[in-house]
Amino acid sequence: MADRNSRIKNLRSMTPADRREAVARAAHLSEDDKRALAGSDVLPLALADGMIENVIGTYELPVGIATNFTVNGRDYIVPMVTEEPSVVAAASYMARIARGCGGFLTSSDAPIMRAQLQVVRPDDPYGARQRLLSARDELIGMANRRDKVLVDLGGGCRDIEVQVFDDTPVGPMVVLHLLVDVRDAMGANTVNSMAETLASRVAEIARGEVRLRILSNLADRRLVRARVEITPEALAMDGFAGEDVAQGIVEACALAIVDPYRAVTHNKGIMNGIDAVVVATGNDWRAIEAGAHAYAARDGRYTSLSRWERGSGGALVGTLELPMALGLVGGATRTHPAAQAAIRLLGVSRAQELAEVTAAVGLAQNMAALRALATEGIQKGHMTLHARNIAILAGAQGREVEPVARAIAESGEVSVQRATEELAKLRN
Repeated sequence: MADRNSRIKNLRSMTPADRREAVARAAHLSEDDKRALAGSDVLPLALADGMIENVIGTYELPVGIATNFTVNGRDYIVPMVTEEPSVVAAASYMARIARGCGGFLTSSDAPIMRAQLQVVRPDDPYGARQRLLSARDELIGMANRRDKVLVDLGGGCRDIEVQVFDDTPVGPMVVLHLLVDVRDAMGANTVNSMAETLASRVAEIARGEVRLRILSNLADRRLVRARVEITPEALAMDGFAGEDVAQGIVEACALAIVDPYRAVTHNKGIMNGIDAVVVATGNDWRAIEAGAHAYAARDGRYTSLSRWERGSGGALVGTLELPMALGLVGGATRTHPAAQAAIRLLGVSRAQELAEVTAAVGLAQNMAALRALATEGIQKGHMTLHARNIAILAGAQGREVEPVARAIAESGEVSVQRATEELAKLRN
């Protein structure tokens, strides 16, 4: 694969068409990919009608490009789908700072997903648990015969777990987990099918009735980790010394660690970056959100997904760990032309690689939010970028948008009324 350079200068000042050309050159995209990323008629109604039920049309969101990302020594040009101003710009800017300090380092677990089989009214719950564990090899074999293609690719059911819940509203129950290596798939269909296949045999062994047979979106055996280390000098900004910015980020994170009211907004900032990449690549962002927030509360109290601390020489060290069940095969990732183009743009070849880059974007987004909170406040930068939306609401069109947005941002009054006044001045 040809080398990519995620450092694309002056991207913000280009027109959308020129940006698309610049990104296509940097990522070596085809003409078909460029058309897919341009939007409009990329998703034909007939194709959309086959993806979900009761289709009446399609709905578009902006596709932005986060630049400057270096992850594990390799450059990535990152597609992000979001409606929120400042997300793409913030991720790109933090990636540029990180790039000068070696970029992001990531790692991930094997792509293990779990399916749950719920057994109700077992004769002897703990005896049922022992019998199921004794039948481990038989059950794993049955599961793997259900998906020989996955086994041939190096995946398949690896193990089982069995839990007993004594006190539930419907009495004791036994829950069997299948642990399945799903390779480059998200894995929902695979593990659900295996669970369905095992249901009658599990009921027979447990001497009860099997009810639920479905995956869990708490993919805690499929974790991804991202880390970045930034020198204080790289964090310096107008009016703020780098040491003070680093310490401010650490102290801002400390509140998210101890206070769930802060943690939920802190983690939402992380997911701003993660969700945008997940949506762009046609993956299930609801599953990623559910798993991330459950993982944040895994110890019984909701807390920050990231940690920021001071390291050697006073460096700012940020780390992020969360479940990340992303796929490159199946679902919209394979059927939506723009999702396919986004994956080619990103240049990833494995689901774990996609998850690692996505986690790096989440950490960059988190750093951007904390840096703003620790210095000039979150509103200044956000409202400057939000000013474009306000200008459009006031009626600005085409080349009118940028000067009107700039005028109201510089005035400090980002409102439709002020934008209307500035638009009238411009037109006169």
